[in-house]
Amino acid sequence: MTTLYRLLTEEDTSAFCHKVSDALAKGWELYGDPTYAFDQASGVMRCGQAVIKRVDAPYTPDMKLGEQ
Repeated sequence: MTTLYRLLTEEDTSAFCHKVSDALAKGWELYGDPTYAFDQASGVMRCGQAVIKRVDAPYTPDMKLGEQ
């Protein structure tokens, strides 16, 4: 069993909530607290949420994590 990790990020809009909801619907689990920070380069607030998923496959760097 392998544990996969992803950090989902997005501007502070409903798109972030949809991204996290989609991951949860695909079996990913929340990992830790969400984060919220100002992106000075683009002048917007950004949200982040780590998620994990346990899979019955060995990890390889070429895995497309969003498709797991």
